[in-house]
Amino acid sequence: MTATTSASRAARILSRPIALNGLTVPNRIVMAPMTRMFSPGGIPGDDVRSYYARRAAAGVGLIVTEGTYVGHESAGQSDRVPRFHGEEQLAGWAKVAEDVHAAGGTIVPQLWHIGTVRKQGQAPVPDAPAVGPSGLRIDGTADAKAMTQADIDAVIGAFAEAAAAAERIGFDGVEIHGAHGYLLDQFLWSGTNRRTDAYGGDPVARATFSAEIVAAVRESVSPSFPVLFRYSQWKQEAYDARLAETPEELEAILTPLAAAGVDAFHASTRRYWLPEFEGSDLNLAGWTKKLTGKPVITVGSVGLDGDFIGAFQGQGSPVKAIDNLLDRLESEEFDMVAVGRALLQDPEWAAKVLADRFDELMPYDAAALQTLS
Repeated sequence: MTATTSASRAARILSRPIALNGLTVPNRIVMAPMTRMFSPGGIPGDDVRSYYARRAAAGVGLIVTEGTYVGHESAGQSDRVPRFHGEEQLAGWAKVAEDVHAAGGTIVPQLWHIGTVRKQGQAPVPDAPAVGPSGLRIDGTADAKAMTQADIDAVIGAFAEAAAAAERIGFDGVEIHGAHGYLLDQFLWSGTNRRTDAYGGDPVARATFSAEIVAAVRESVSPSFPVLFRYSQWKQEAYDARLAETPEELEAILTPLAAAGVDAFHASTRRYWLPEFEGSDLNLAGWTKKLTGKPVITVGSVGLDGDFIGAFQGQGSPVKAIDNLLDRLESEEFDMVAVGRALLQDPEWAAKVLADRFDELMPYDAAALQTLS
């Protein structure tokens, strides 16, 4: 297959619209959430508006914002990470949504609580201790607060309030951050969840907290308002950690989330082409769709090769050409593809791919990202 044929095929397959509950997304390209810390006081300003609108104008179908803190005292530690609560903060986000819509895109905020995770260079918020299911950090250190039922109820309420605010100010849906070792993931993972009550134990019990958040969010918004849920096996501080060792264990975790009201899952992997379980070529997104029947977004190093048509060597493993990704999309293994760092590097990435302009793609350069917006 020639490069030209591959490019034309990419444009055809990626440009198909898709429905997520009551939202129609114009194509299959998603902007992955990426923390930027460019919002002093937690308020997204004009630069944040232009950052997202520029990528929407260049053809990204669905933007998932950087993680935004929900309104709980221990949700996050940085004064430069945007919040999704507060009058000024929500006013800023309303303008972001307005600009993305004017550019032809759709957008959902990622609602976030970091739990016990330490963020480098960030001091704890006074009088707001780190909290988690059992007071354990990812490395096993027991220096955080184990959540009481009152703490759990407060966090569930904060997510529901943020979701209601998102619909009120004009967003197209919400994504709940349940991945990468943050609070919800700490409940899902046996390594940090040692509880003996209804929120701990087997995989189904460990999913209870997340399912209650999903149900509260679902109740706080309109029936047609999309609710997405991002999850992962790996953690920021434990790349080899796994929620589930078998498809059966994964099904036990995902089933209550789907039943609680998740409209689409966002299955985060570091390399999308790797199989998730022995005996199958399906990646984590593929297994998620097979087990739940819900639309699924795949993500993990898409487009980081510079020459997206050809294969390349990355992280010691051969990365398959774009045809592999397109084969999986066309066979409905998963439904959408999230692009992170490549789209941060090249704001026109989606437009170039959808218009067969692969020779114009900017190769990913981590050192250059400090000057990009």
